[in-house]
Amino acid sequence: MTPPWDVRDKTCLVTGATSGHGLAVATLLARRGADVVLLGRHRAKCEAARDGIARETGRTPGIVVCELSSRKEIDRAAAEWLALERPLHLLVANAGLVTRHRRESPDGIELTMAVNYLASFQLTLRLLPRLVRSAPARIVIVASDAHRIATLDPDDLEQRRGWWWFMGAYAKSKLALLFFQRELARRLAGTGVTVNAVDPGPVASGIADHEPGLVAPAASWLIKRLFPSPEKAARTAMHLAASPDLDGVSGTYWRFMERKEPRYAPDRPDMDRLLWAWSVARTGVDFP
Repeated sequence: MTPPWDVRDKTCLVTGATSGHGLAVATLLARRGADVVLLGRHRAKCEAARDGIARETGRTPGIVVCELSSRKEIDRAAAEWLALERPLHLLVANAGLVTRHRRESPDGIELTMAVNYLASFQLTLRLLPRLVRSAPARIVIVASDAHRIATLDPDDLEQRRGWWWFMGAYAKSKLALLFFQRELARRLAGTGVTVNAVDPGPVASGIADHEPGLVAPAASWLIKRLFPSPEKAARTAMHLAASPDLDGVSGTYWRFMERKEPRYAPDRPDMDRLLWAWSVARTGVDFP
């Protein structure tokens, strides 16, 4: 009989782990005895997060430096991980951003969709063989209830025909993540790898700290003072990552410790297939 799930001594990779919700999840995992690896875009911030977690928990995380807006960088980071022959029991796809104006990634993809959605798609599928080999394993995708205000046009997923304010782009990327999670759960049935999504709710984070102008820093200042702490917001992601009660549970969406029904596109039953095909074309990776 397989013992109940326990993150102690499990290898756990958390993206966007140098601040906010990602750092809180990584810290809580380390506190529970997990072997945590932090993925972030800046080495200095990764090292600072590593040292802080080590001081607080007595466990020193590993580091993977990766610019998630770059397809080449994601492939490099995944290849380095796979070359280590290291197991992977938990992947928390947390990294995300907001941007005030339409910008493009180094690969010419609209930046919000590239970082928030396509990076998770590409990294997850690159690492999937290792997750399957390490099973039982879990994938936790950090989505958002902002997806409820979004719709996806399969002919204009990058909003080239018109930019609809930054929350619109953010919401679309989070809706895409939920389509990805649903389709991936279907494909992973019977492998021992589960995938679930979470909305942590409002988080007192610095997600807009690096945007130019005055609006983003002001919004970030208010967010940090009015929203719940990352540690409190991370409880639901930790539930999906660590609870033995969720053994075998896959394809679900959670908010505030409760299972919720996402708002998909009932008028587009083919959206899962169309979005998957578009993602494969943009990332060069498909289900192995």
